[in-house]
Amino acid sequence: MNRSEFLKLAFGASLGLTALQSLGFGPAQTEGPFKLPPLPYDASALEPHIDKMTMEIHHDRHHKAYVDNLNKAVAGTDMAKMSIDDLVKNISSSTPAAIRNNGGGHWNHAFFWTILSPKGGGTPTGALATAINQKYGSFDKFKEEWAKAAAGRFGSGWVWLIRDGNGVDIVSTPNQDNPLMKLADKQGTPVMGLDVWEHAYYLKYQNRRADYVTAAWNVFDWNKIGQNFANAR
Repeated sequence: MNRSEFLKLAFGASLGLTALQSLGFGPAQTEGPFKLPPLPYDASALEPHIDKMTMEIHHDRHHKAYVDNLNKAVAGTDMAKMSIDDLVKNISSSTPAAIRNNGGGHWNHAFFWTILSPKGGGTPTGALATAINQKYGSFDKFKEEWAKAAAGRFGSGWVWLIRDGNGVDIVSTPNQDNPLMKLADKQGTPVMGLDVWEHAYYLKYQNRRADYVTAAWNVFDWNKIGQNFANAR
């Protein structure tokens, strides 16, 4: 077993995936209403900020596992007839954990891939820039508050920028929850998000979450994030 295979095995197993799945020998995607969307760019496209191996494991193993497990969890239920958006919006404290965790995991990751780009970086423009400046005073101050939220999320979870009326707000959620869910501390429509689970960064950044959070500014797609803000009305 070479180093690449060892890392895939060790990293996958540490997060509950079987050894065969994490080495690429797992079963094909389970049948069901929800499908794994392809990455909108090559797995190596975000290097050096997010490495190819992390993207491959993150998308091909972790996201796939959420989709497969969600299909199993909703089989025979009314939620099998819902879109992923409607399913997530209907998640409450009484929703079975398998649907909550895997439904959130699927929605969060499908959203996450779309706001990253090899042509990312720079700063927001237009109405989104105005909203950020009105809330935080400047883009640099916004980045500081974003970093604090990312660092302050104990364990695994996500940091989000949501549309809050005509403005924006930074919130964080545990595990695979998101602000669309009824159980969120503060509900809102996500326009931007960052996965701060260790599987999103550990191969390259180890325990240096702050370095990963900083690197992500180089791949955020502000055109897409700005569109999300406009559409959230």
